[in-house]
Amino acid sequence: MTADPVSWLVIEPGWEVVDRDGDEIGKIESVVGDPQRDIFDGLAVATKLTGRARYIPSERVGEIVDGRIQVDLGADDVHGLQPFDPVA
Repeated sequence: MTADPVSWLVIEPGWEVVDRDGDEIGKIESVVGDPQRDIFDGLAVATKLTGRARYIPSERVGEIVDGRIQVDLGADDVHGLQPFDPVA
């Protein structure tokens, strides 16, 4: 049974983030956006590679289901992600 998609507004820290092949990239550290205006900017993801949060823009986010987010990145793409800067 497949889980139903959910809104970006319910994403919580600790949710699993997987690449396009379903392999885990890391865990959600925070969601970047403006909930009052329903503007989703992206995700700060603590990656398995460095543990340091990396930024994934919203246009790279695919399916969001309870507890899990799939992005359209491959394993090699994760290395090129920018570090997350909460001030920017």
